Order: sequence, then structure tokens, then C-alpha cells
Amino acid sequence: MPSTTTTVVVPGTHVMSALIGPRDQFLRRIEKEFPQVLITARGNEIRVEGDDTTRVTSVSRLFEELVTLIQTGQTLDDALLDRVFAMVRADERPSEILSHQILKGAKGRIIKPKTGGQKRYIDAITNNVITFGIGPAGTGKSWLAVAMAVRALQAKQVQRIILTRPAVEAGERLGFLPGDLMAKIDPYLRPLYDALYDMLDPDAITRMIEKQIVEIAPLAFMRGRTLNNSFIILDEAQNTTPEQMKMFLTRIGFGSHVVVTGDATQVDVPTGKSGLAGLERTLAGIDDLAFVRLTGADVVRHKIVADIVAAYEKRDESRNGS
Repeated sequence: MPSTTTTVVVPGTHVMSALIGPRDQFLRRIEKEFPQVLITARGNEIRVEGDDTTRVTSVSRLFEELVTLIQTGQTLDDALLDRVFAMVRADERPSEILSHQILKGAKGRIIKPKTGGQKRYIDAITNNVITFGIGPAGTGKSWLAVAMAVRALQAKQVQRIILTRPAVEAGERLGFLPGDLMAKIDPYLRPLYDALYDMLDPDAITRMIEKQIVEIAPLAFMRGRTLNNSFIILDEAQNTTPEQMKMFLTRIGFGSHVVVTGDATQVDVPTGKSGLAGLERTLAGIDDLAFVRLTGADVVRHKIVADIVAAYEKRDESRNGS
């Protein structure tokens, strides 16, 4: 079979240096990841050669995407390379996904998706009234939802943000915790506070909570209300009961956007019957409502977290197949 050769021209020695990495470490990683092709770096050109035209084209596109990322200010490292490898294999465009800015945080940190799944998630939030983000820990479900809520508030698309979670032990252990009601439920809501403090100045958050522009409350507080012109996030929704889920979804008023996040593998409902179970089938066909499923490929914490999630996913697939 005749070999196929393509050449990627790299614009400038500084881009080439960033692309191949110190002591060529990034180039070596790419060679290890795609051993079926021969990669040669010379001058300002990257030459890719191999017997499989599709693979040669894919690796060439990988280099083109990396060049674009470097030119837009991205700094290559092993974690970024791993994500780019996965995106290129999925026929996605890393330069489009990783350059999509959601928000500029209080400390100047740019908040943006880091995987193709995360980009689909924020696109779904943008284009739907209700979005369900389902996936394992570390996929950015809650954090990205809070970022989208802050963006909507700053753009005056909504008048307030409401963050809520079920307190799954409310009937048993909550009464033994010290303090008033808010002190008792604070541990359940702390992850939402943490995400919010990543996005906004602490003093601004305090003022918005005092003016009820931002409300953080347990799910039980939603009963009997109609939530208009709000961006509402229900976090840890796998720990709702079916009755609580129905109650929450029927609170939604005019001008509101809703994100429901959950991990179906971490159900702590005492009865074991989660409000997320079978919900996609129940709500199928409803307009302006989307389900986005994130996987281990979307985990952006330490690599070991992604490996653990992948191991559990493999185990579950094996059980379902048996």
C-alpha cells in the first residue's frame, strides 16, 4: 500500500517550540499516541507519513489544532494533550471547544469548557429552558451550570439566581447538627457556594445574597413557589425522590432557565428510588428540554479520577451486558 504524506507549516519558531515542547516531550507523546505514523519536525514544518490515509489526515489535523490553540494563548501540557487527543479521535474541533469563553471570573480566570461533552452541555443550557446534566464526579456539571447562571445574570437575561440541593438526611441527622436552620443545611449547600465564589467577588456575593438576587436554599424551600425570571440550578438531583422532582419541575415560571445536575451512580435517597430514574423516558418529546450525558472522558480533575470513573463505567457495562 502506498504511503501518504502531509506537511503542516508552523508559523514561527516560538510556536514550533511550544508545539514540540521542552526536549521534544510533546512531540514524543504524540508519536507514542499515534505509533502507526512517522512524524518528522524540521525547520518550521511537521511532516506526517503513513500507510493509512485517514490516520495521517487525523494526525495532521491534530497538529493544526494544536497550532491554533497555541496562537490563541493556550499553554500545552500533558492534560491538555490528553483532551485534544480525545477530541480529535471523536472528530471534534479542539480549537473551537477550548476557545469558547463562558465567563471571566472575579480573579481574571477565564471559564470555558475543557471537553467536547462540556461544550455540548453549555450549548444545551444556552438553547433550552430545562437542561439535565447527568454524569460522574469531576465532569464540571455544577461548576459550569453556576458559570452559565452568573453569565445570564450579568447579561440581564434573568433577575436572580437560585441554587438548590436536596438535604437527603433531613429527616434523621440534620437536627443533631449545631446552629440555626441555615447553619444546619450549610454543609449540603457548600459546593454551590464554592462554585459561586470561583465566579464572583466575595463582597459582591454577600450583597447579592442580602438583596436575594442570589438565593441558596434546600429543595424543600421550593415548595409552593413559582420561580419567574430566574436561573435555577438543582444540584445532586439523584438524591431527590420522584415526588420532589415533580414538585421542582412544576415550580418553573416565565423567563426562567433551569439546570438539573446529577450522578445516577451516587444515589443516597433512603428509599433508593431516585427522582432521576427513568426521567428521560418520561419527559421524552418535550420541546426546549435536553438531556446531556457526560462520561469519564469529560472528567477534568486529577487523571486518577478519570481512571477511577472509567473503571466503574467498564464494570457497569460488563454487568449490563451479562
